[in-house]
Amino acid sequence: MCGLTGFLQPGGLEPTARDALAQMVASLSHRGPDATGAWVNAEDGIALGHRRLSILELSAAGSQPMSSASGRCTVSVNGEIYNHLEVREALAQSGHAPAWRGNSDIETLVEAFDRWGVEQTLRMATGMFALALWDAEARTLTLARDRAGEKPLYYGWQGRVLLFGSELKSLRAHPAFSAGVDRDQVAVFLERGYVPGPCSIYQRICKVPPASYVQFGGRAPAREMSAPRPYWSFHEAAMAGLGSRFGGSDAEAIDLFDTELRRAVAAQCVADVPLGAFLSGGIDSSTVVSLMQSQSSRPVRTFSIGFVESQFNEAPHAKAVARHLGTAHTELIATPREAMDVVPRLPSLYDEPFGDSSAIPTFLVSQLARRHVTVSLSGDGGDELFGGYTRYVRGHRLWSVLKHVPRVVRKAIAPAFGDHYARFVAAPAASRFYDLVMRDSNAAGVVRDGATTKQTVELDAGLARASFYEAMMLADSTTYLPDDILVKVDRASMGVSLESRVPLLDHRIIELAWRLPLRMKYRKGEGKWLLKQLLSRYVPKNLHDRPKQGFGMPVGQWIRGPMREWAESLLEAGRLRREGYLDADRVRAEWSRHLAGRTRSGEGVWRILMFQAWLAESRAR
Repeated sequence: MCGLTGFLQPGGLEPTARDALAQMVASLSHRGPDATGAWVNAEDGIALGHRRLSILELSAAGSQPMSSASGRCTVSVNGEIYNHLEVREALAQSGHAPAWRGNSDIETLVEAFDRWGVEQTLRMATGMFALALWDAEARTLTLARDRAGEKPLYYGWQGRVLLFGSELKSLRAHPAFSAGVDRDQVAVFLERGYVPGPCSIYQRICKVPPASYVQFGGRAPAREMSAPRPYWSFHEAAMAGLGSRFGGSDAEAIDLFDTELRRAVAAQCVADVPLGAFLSGGIDSSTVVSLMQSQSSRPVRTFSIGFVESQFNEAPHAKAVARHLGTAHTELIATPREAMDVVPRLPSLYDEPFGDSSAIPTFLVSQLARRHVTVSLSGDGGDELFGGYTRYVRGHRLWSVLKHVPRVVRKAIAPAFGDHYARFVAAPAASRFYDLVMRDSNAAGVVRDGATTKQTVELDAGLARASFYEAMMLADSTTYLPDDILVKVDRASMGVSLESRVPLLDHRIIELAWRLPLRMKYRKGEGKWLLKQLLSRYVPKNLHDRPKQGFGMPVGQWIRGPMREWAESLLEAGRLRREGYLDADRVRAEWSRHLAGRTRSGEGVWRILMFQAWLAESRAR
């Protein structure tokens, strides 16, 4: 796990290029505290930088940027290739047998690029990664990202320089960076709580989409924004699974899933440094830890975070699971003050406005784990793949009724359901219904100068084959999962130099999950049926069979109480007018409603505060 950055300047680099690269690399020191690397070809106009968090091959043989033995390919990679030994064997069988310098997975990857090129290598690689590849023969730069979107990668032209990096702060460190804030994306953020890809909060700066790559140079005109090319597709994998359903019994499905997830967990437990796992006590993390412990001869290190407020405290559940499995468990019971102390760090950690309050406990548990290990496995992905969110169950039930009521009638009765539910009731179709569920349709109104929210979460493509329940899962898997959940985990863990791995997002697990019929995910009014059955093989049902508990924080209470002074300073009317992004009158009205207890959770105000805090931090640099 590391951080990568660099730039491409067609026509050759300027004399100050090395200094600029050094600044970009230094901005990512938290992602890789163990070593710094730089590679520059001034004539070709390419500079690659790297910060290393040593996980495999701890010697200098694992240093990056790394070139192939022939010198044709040079890469800077953030991530891990879990099947690199299989790829090495395939290279040997193909006749490509360099004098290996060490056991680095990145050395395997760069030799594969040299031997087979971009598309075939990406299809062969199983892992989480973002990478920059320079092909000296073709004079092309390739930027690529893993299938699920676990690792981030931003890019964009600034004048005649193409900048790229793991985090936006590395792009901002280059002297050419001059991108302005995209007001439309401010509106989208306030609606959704995150900035959806492929956009970023800045104009002309994009995110490489998951399972895709972009190329620059060669025959492409300079400063052209190359269209991303997919080498795998979450949507296509889902559609293929729906068209080729698993036809076996429940027991056979559990056996198959057990085997496949066990394999994925084993592959992701390979490291030359201490390794552990996050354990919340919920279904997903408990399943991952169960499979880790069942394959380990020593107690697995597990970590959980708890809180003084009982409604947010899952620590007792995690401790019970850990005790049953025999893990070496560490927990931290955080006070409200410790949790609130994380808030000022969020703008710098996330580089973009980020409104998911569960970033706070995610950072705290990452910080706890890093005191003991360098790698930690997590259970993310289980809700999206196995239908675990309560909104799926509720949405499915509500739409099952609404779809039989003529829309003209629904529009007429919608006001009776109150502000929050009225828009759901009046939704014109299933595809729009879930889009409305996933956003705050009133939030964009606080952005000035006619900003619009063009992105919508549409279900039409999924509904062609899937049930409404599965279409909601697919929509989340391609939007909310990579743009919120995985962003949250990556920045929180890398902010403390911890590598987080996600076995449930192995692409073979994804493909298997979509082959399973809905009844193996949603049964008797509950989601994640198959995961629960598998977990019951390792952990007694009474230790995990309970209502789903979120990982959020009582931010609405905080900003009315101990954090009110901080909130008031960010929402001061004169400040809002000077900054020019948000409508001061509307923001103050929403703030007054929240202080009076007339908002449901304060989530809308929290998002406004997260934008304001990010704006202040970005202007202070």
